[in-house]
Amino acid sequence: MGRSFIRSFGVFVLIISASLAFMSFVVANNSGSTIPVSAPNTVPVIQFTANEGDARLSLYEKLALDSLGLSHEAFEYALKGHDQLLSDGKIEKDNLLSIIDFSLPSGKKRLFVIDLESGELLFNTYVAHGRNSGKDIATKFSNKPNSFKSSLGFYVTGNTYTGKHGYSMRLNGEESGINDKAEGRGIVMHSAAYANENSIEERGFIGRSLGCPAIPKNVHRQIIETICHGSCLFMYSPDTYYLSHSKLI
Repeated sequence: MGRSFIRSFGVFVLIISASLAFMSFVVANNSGSTIPVSAPNTVPVIQFTANEGDARLSLYEKLALDSLGLSHEAFEYALKGHDQLLSDGKIEKDNLLSIIDFSLPSGKKRLFVIDLESGELLFNTYVAHGRNSGKDIATKFSNKPNSFKSSLGFYVTGNTYTGKHGYSMRLNGEESGINDKAEGRGIVMHSAAYANENSIEERGFIGRSLGCPAIPKNVHRQIIETICHGSCLFMYSPDTYYLSHSKLI
């Protein structure tokens, strides 16, 4: 009888202990305390803190760049290349990011100048492509002299000067084999009478350059003075050769 009683009493104690443990778990859960890791059917909640990259990516929605036609892929690639150039010590004006989206036809405003620090779209205007790159949309690109084609990829803006196209800005191509011959080819940003809405009304597209990103006369000085001397300029197209050979994206 003594051993039977002890066994029965032990079982009773175990039942009481289990019941008390369950009640404690329910009370703790209802009081808002953290659910123990061992509790069944619980999923841990992970909270993410937005970092600098996330904040900049949100500019795409904040500035409604999608409604303006800028490719989201172009924007993400531009940020990535910008950061790499900054890490390499090649950018001085790190708050500025200029993107030319050649996936858009020339009748669309496809030059975007963004201030990453203030979160503002500073400029959005027309820009020409090389005459041998295509008629309305640029589809052919080259790094070769006298090709009269645009060159894709990342550039660092250089100094300004006054030449045959007036007030202009030199561009330094940063991608070997893709745009690094820009200086020798005379690829610069300048104004052009054919880069305006009148050309679009007459022909449906703006005129073409010899490979330079030519912009409208009424805004060219403001844009050049803003982005010159060490900011990042990215010329984008969903071109398979570029996307598979660029080391900056």
